[in-house]
Amino acid sequence: MLKQGLNQKLLQKLSPQQIQFVQLLQLNTTEFEKRVDEELTENPALETEIQDGAAQEAADNFEENFDGNTDTATDTEEFGGDEEESFENENFEEDLNEYLGGDDVDNYSSFQDSDPNEDHKEMPFAQGNTLYETLQEQLDAQHLTEREKELGLHLIGMIEEDGYMRRPLKNIAYDLAFLNQIQTDEKELEKVLHIIQSFDPPGIGARNLEECLVLQLKGKNKKDENVKLAIRVIEQYMEDLAKKHYDKLMKSLKIDREKLKDVLDLITHLDPKPGEAQINVKTQYIIPDFIVTSQDGEISVTLNSRNAPELRVSKNYQDTLRGYKEDAKNTQLKKQVQFIKQKLDGAKWFIEAIKQRQNTLLQTMKTIVEFQREFFNNGDIEKLQPMILKDIADKIGMDISTVSRVANSKYVQTDFGIFSLKDFFSEGIQTESGEEVSNKEVKAILLEMISGESKKRPLTDEKLTDMLNEKGYNIARRTVAKYREQLGIQVARLRKEI
Repeated sequence: MLKQGLNQKLLQKLSPQQIQFVQLLQLNTTEFEKRVDEELTENPALETEIQDGAAQEAADNFEENFDGNTDTATDTEEFGGDEEESFENENFEEDLNEYLGGDDVDNYSSFQDSDPNEDHKEMPFAQGNTLYETLQEQLDAQHLTEREKELGLHLIGMIEEDGYMRRPLKNIAYDLAFLNQIQTDEKELEKVLHIIQSFDPPGIGARNLEECLVLQLKGKNKKDENVKLAIRVIEQYMEDLAKKHYDKLMKSLKIDREKLKDVLDLITHLDPKPGEAQINVKTQYIIPDFIVTSQDGEISVTLNSRNAPELRVSKNYQDTLRGYKEDAKNTQLKKQVQFIKQKLDGAKWFIEAIKQRQNTLLQTMKTIVEFQREFFNNGDIEKLQPMILKDIADKIGMDISTVSRVANSKYVQTDFGIFSLKDFFSEGIQTESGEEVSNKEVKAILLEMISGESKKRPLTDEKLTDMLNEKGYNIARRTVAKYREQLGIQVARLRKEI
């Protein structure tokens, strides 16, 4: 049986403007610049100072090239408006007058709170050949048959970014047969692969770590006794080497401690990922989003000027809309008016979202600086205070997720270097005296302890815990282990040296 009833629901929905603000907020400076360029390309009603001449030409061409089939319903839905309904009613002229007489869109330009003396030079990029291009050039320089070159190109294409060939040659032979109609076998592919393995970088095309290291060693002086011993260690005693069973290695190889030390030094200087040594992408320099300077105890916080573009709504598009006002009763112009109005609204909302982004970024950064004032005055990491996202969110009256988006992938330039914003957030640890300190301070002390340990008898997690407790830090062994792992430091057994 069907029943009819009423239900009351409380829903929270983000408007398109709010979504746009959230999307802009989480972008770093480089990504933000790209996003602004995209919007300038997509919305002709948005322009910068340098676009004046081009904007006039675009506006002139608009009337000539505009067709009445523009999908205005999509744009209306995107911006959440009901313009179509208003343009279809009898008060079309009145609505148009109200729109043109409303907010002064002429004055919608972005403000700047950045360093006026900042150097605006473009950051350089390092450009190099890809790994594939480097190997292909070396293959072309070899005296090979056309068939061998064709097989070589296919094998090079199967090498992964770290330099390893992980697909079995048997499977590659099947691939060539089915996809390229080339009949071959493992023996022929092995022969071509050996040629590729002689290329730079050394160790390229290896199928496992052991083969990678041996290939690099074979490129050295083969008469060197240490090279021969190193190859023997990798081929026969890799497990003992990984577990640092040095006494067992000395006994098996019949060498003394000094000789083993020379062999291990040779092995540890090999590259386990030869492909990563080749530049295969543009090197992107870190561009700070904020600049914090301290002078005579006064701390100044500014946005990188790239975060404050000078944008405005096109005057030409506004003039075009005002021109249509005079002939507002002409129904043929309604769709054109609607299209222009939507583009003007889109430009206005985008600029407002940028303003809101700038305000939020600055407000958050200034609060972080206030919270960590001692650090920004002297750069001492031990002066960092325990601080979590909620601390900042409560002070600026915003949601934790907003602060998280600001902190994510953004950097600040200080008098002591460039830091990730996430570096300033840390949990607190209580000392014996009841004082709460940042876990970054504990990590710094932990790193100092391990750096100063005897490598023949490295400090265990239990010993490190005891030493920290003696210094007044109430910390458990499992927490020490967690911090050690976060610092990328191995357990004591694997830090042991002969």
